Amino acid sequence: MRNCERTIILDKKTKKYATIVQARQHPLKIDWVAQPPPVPKSIGEKVYLKYSLSELLPYIDWNPFFQVWQLRGTYPNRNYPKIFLDATVGAQAKKTFDDAQVMIKSFIHNKTIEARGIIGIYPANSVGDDIMVYKNEERSEVAAKFHTLRQQAQKEDNDSPYLALSDFIAPASSGVKDYIGMFVVSAGFGVDAACEGLLKQQDDYRSIMTKAIADRFAEAFAEKIHEDMRRVHWGYEKQEKLSTEDLLKVKYQGIRPAPGYPSQPDHTEKTAMWKLMDVEKLT
Repeated sequence: MRNCERTIILDKKTKKYATIVQARQHPLKIDWVAQPPPVPKSIGEKVYLKYSLSELLPYIDWNPFFQVWQLRGTYPNRNYPKIFLDATVGAQAKKTFDDAQVMIKSFIHNKTIEARGIIGIYPANSVGDDIMVYKNEERSEVAAKFHTLRQQAQKEDNDSPYLALSDFIAPASSGVKDYIGMFVVSAGFGVDAACEGLLKQQDDYRSIMTKAIADRFAEAFAEKIHEDMRRVHWGYEKQEKLSTEDLLKVKYQGIRPAPGYPSQPDHTEKTAMWKLMDVEKLT
């Protein structure tokens, strides 16, 4: 064990990084004039209250649900729905899944859980590693600034770019008008009250199940609202017709980075999103 720890420490010490100045000299290069960004159908916010849970059902990724219950199938029956065929956990996985379906029907019928969300589409341009979001198409007043982080781990290939999310927004210096879209979703309204009632009945199983289901609905809401962004609100992929499996494999056009994940590990960027879209007041 000591040898293993010593090796890890050595690996960390030998990892090389470019300076931030060097990294900034090798951003992702896009010909924005040759590939102008699509113009959204409208800019501003759109609020969703009491979003239909039934509409979100086809977008649920059930694999993380089974991980909550530590039900892990083995290849080739590792993932949903093949996990039901697994010799070890298949029967339990099917029972747990069926229990979830019963609770989902109850939640929809009794309106136990409420899904709310908000989307925003705004004029934007990048300045270095930052993304400037403007109040309107005149682009004379900055409404918010997002600070993105640039990769610095040294690349094996000297031609490989050191990426930052700002690279995917047209620079202000290019003269090209670009935009940025964002959204916040939750399927958690009503969950605390539901779980509190179940715990009073000493029903830990259904309390955990409620949270696991709400989590799946929240992720499904993200998939659905992003699809609506592409097909309707921004409208750059109007003809898109992807299966749920293809959506989960990220076969759509565009990227969906989120604060707290590797491409932008700084959670505090959420504060800028919250203020810009006035999330708490509107939802």
